[in-house]
Amino acid sequence: MKRPFFAVLGGMGTLATESYIRLVNRATHAHGDQDYLDYVVFNDASVPDRTAFITGQSQENPFPVIADDIRKASDMGASFIVLTCNTAHYFYNDFQKLTDVPILHMPRGAVEHMAQQYPPDSFPRVGFLGTVGSRRSGVYRRAVEDAGYTFVEPDDAVQQRITSLIYDDVKGTGALNLERYESVLQDMLDPSGTCRCDVLILGCTELSVLNEAFPLPQLPVIDAQAVLVDDTVTRAKSLRP
Repeated sequence: MKRPFFAVLGGMGTLATESYIRLVNRATHAHGDQDYLDYVVFNDASVPDRTAFITGQSQENPFPVIADDIRKASDMGASFIVLTCNTAHYFYNDFQKLTDVPILHMPRGAVEHMAQQYPPDSFPRVGFLGTVGSRRSGVYRRAVEDAGYTFVEPDDAVQQRITSLIYDDVKGTGALNLERYESVLQDMLDPSGTCRCDVLILGCTELSVLNEAFPLPQLPVIDAQAVLVDDTVTRAKSLRP
């Protein structure tokens, strides 16, 4: 019996893709081999750095590499495609033009979930934690503001700490530090600080790796990858006979 499958465009970076797959498998609540979901993973670690291209620090365009994966996934017959890199959503509209296969939109899904859990009338100021490339792309800003929130970016000092968590800790050494991670969240939420956020969005899958390692349910945090996991599992299960 042919069973529907989905395709995961990963490798941006690999530890984040591992986290996503692990969480999908866990959220499936399988009781045997055949209960797990059917999927194909493109761990395309050779994709050039998205932020470096978007900010003009590199001429290596990641679009053709990811586009090639999208075409391959479509030709294989994937029912839907998951793009497990927030920054790569800078190219989302052009990616979707390449195929009739739906590509899940992680930022929009995260904001829709946030609106249900933390409505804008009670949590008006949304702090964004992600790469400089994601900030420059405006993908999250548009989704957050369209939902009726005020979009808050970290100041330069906090952004440097966020960038260090992403590139030095998770992408670099793989050494995860709770104190470094939590201090950034607390500073963003500090009512007397420069940001004064009511809720935070983790808009980088490297930060999602930290969230998986150090869950802090007492804090108002939306993890975009965790929302994507739930959306993936729900959609994949709905396609099964």
